[in-house]
Amino acid sequence: MTAVPDLTADLIGALTAAGLTIAVAESLTGGLLTAELIRIPGASLCVNGGVVAYQTELKHTLLGVDPALLAEHGPVHPEVAIQMARGVRTRLSTAGRDADLGIATTGVAGPDPQGGHPVGTVFLGLSRGGEGWAIPLRLAGDRAAIRAQTVARAVEAVHTLIAGSRPE
Repeated sequence: MTAVPDLTADLIGALTAAGLTIAVAESLTGGLLTAELIRIPGASLCVNGGVVAYQTELKHTLLGVDPALLAEHGPVHPEVAIQMARGVRTRLSTAGRDADLGIATTGVAGPDPQGGHPVGTVFLGLSRGGEGWAIPLRLAGDRAAIRAQTVARAVEAVHTLIAGSRPE
């Protein structure tokens, strides 16, 4: 029987080998992404930590998302995801050093639409150096499935980013 590849273990290995750190900002995933990363032994070498900012106000107060952006567009927006990813890098700095990478999740897991967005609308935010990216996702399934798919896609996106490709 062949072993099933573990992309999260590969990611933690790649981050550690490259000497990179990561910080996580979560909304709809509610801590699942951080839990997935720290499931891997040795993750403490590269995972600074995670912030669950479920309430919209906390995206501003904990992560520094522009309150005017939140007031105009709400929490489910690509620029909100990018700002969450940027903000968590500084909020979870260690030894006076910002995390090298930030990843954020925001969206609608259901069961009901939110702010005019259908269930399954998700944005991943990524930040590295002075750059930021938003990855729009349209996911299907129930609440648990959407949250699980978001975690898997976030791991893939960070893996792509550190491999030197533009995350999409």
